[in-house]
Amino acid sequence: MRDVQSEKDFRNIPLEKVGVSKIRYPIRVLDKENGFQHTVSEIDLFVDLPKDYRGTHMSRFIEVLNKHRTNMSLNTLEEILKDIKTSLNAQIAHINVRFPYFILKKSPVSQNESFMEYNCAFIASLEDKFDFTLEVKTPVHLLCPCSKEISDYGAHNQRAIVTIRTKMNKIVWIEDIVSIAENAASAPLFALLKREDEKYITEKAYNTPKFVEDVVRDVAIALDSDTRVNYYEIEVLSFESIHNHNAYAYYHKDKTLNNH
Repeated sequence: MRDVQSEKDFRNIPLEKVGVSKIRYPIRVLDKENGFQHTVSEIDLFVDLPKDYRGTHMSRFIEVLNKHRTNMSLNTLEEILKDIKTSLNAQIAHINVRFPYFILKKSPVSQNESFMEYNCAFIASLEDKFDFTLEVKTPVHLLCPCSKEISDYGAHNQRAIVTIRTKMNKIVWIEDIVSIAENAASAPLFALLKREDEKYITEKAYNTPKFVEDVVRDVAIALDSDTRVNYYEIEVLSFESIHNHNAYAYYHKDKTLNNH
């Protein structure tokens, strides 16, 4: 049978990434409290394509993924990328694994338990060295310091998303990143709140006003003091309640370079 993908290409253009995208796939990820949890991911798998080849072999990506389906961890990701490089004769391989992660939280006063969802990602590549980034998106509550200062009563407040990406030298749990983001906000969010909880959250936010800039800086201080973290990126996006636009702030740091 003719192997069209392996036919010679004469356009002399190497491609940086080719492969398969948005594969819906069940995975098992490490859980700080329970050992692991099952979830459903969306996976991208890519390799480089030399200028001489017309196309890549899509089925081989799925074959490698199926081989490693029992667990999704740092070690598994590296093994997947090694196998993809070998199977497709590639110089570099990439994998993105995006998934919802659930944490059982107790409301602050009534102590009712409910699951909060956090959108996470494992982003990894392998050329000569394995490179791994953990991404965690944490929804939080922000209250505007300026609005509180100039108003006779009340202040505008809104939900925001704190996105933290980290490269690490030891395991950093998703729960740890969520805690850092929530501690930097005006207040955390919960799926289930009774009236006494709502009162607590509302008053906590009012007493802890934060700009997006404040949140980024407070998260940066926490990550600077965490010796497990070598590199980080922080994004805060606030869905403004009295503006027809969002507020945004960003910061990143490579701690191995001792930069500021």
